Amino acid sequence: MSDNYEEVIDGETLLRLPPSAAHELLVGRLHDRAAAALPLNSRLRLLPPRTEVRLNARIRLCPDLAIVRPAPAPAPADTFELYLAAEVLQPGDHHLDTVVKKQIYSDLKLPRFWMVDPRYLNVEIYGIGEYGFTLTAILAHGNPLTDPHLPGLHYPMCDLFSDL
Repeated sequence: MSDNYEEVIDGETLLRLPPSAAHELLVGRLHDRAAAALPLNSRLRLLPPRTEVRLNARIRLCPDLAIVRPAPAPAPADTFELYLAAEVLQPGDHHLDTVVKKQIYSDLKLPRFWMVDPRYLNVEIYGIGEYGFTLTAILAHGNPLTDPHLPGLHYPMCDLFSDL
């Protein structure tokens, strides 16, 4: 089990409670598959679970899964920007993850967002559109989790949510 951690939204520090064992199992599975799916020559980089990501001066989030890519010029060469974030929902965090953080990611034009919901055994996939996030898929049952920039990723939902 993990420890408490902090996130900052609009300059306000939020203390987050340790995730449950089932939550950590899902996060571990997602990380293992994402790591295996990243091509060796990829510009994308998978961060450890809940690595703090500074989105601006007033927002620091700790996504359950974060994939970053080099920031475009003129940013320094060692600067990264968030490409994909995934949040695994758990009781008590539903509003923060499904409303507040999803809106933050949308406002910042995050290219990809996965919302993993173990209650309904599904993953909602969002991409950025003209007016913010667009729900591009709801994956359940036999549907595989895939991503165009992770060509090796093909993760059936039944495997992701098995033994929960």
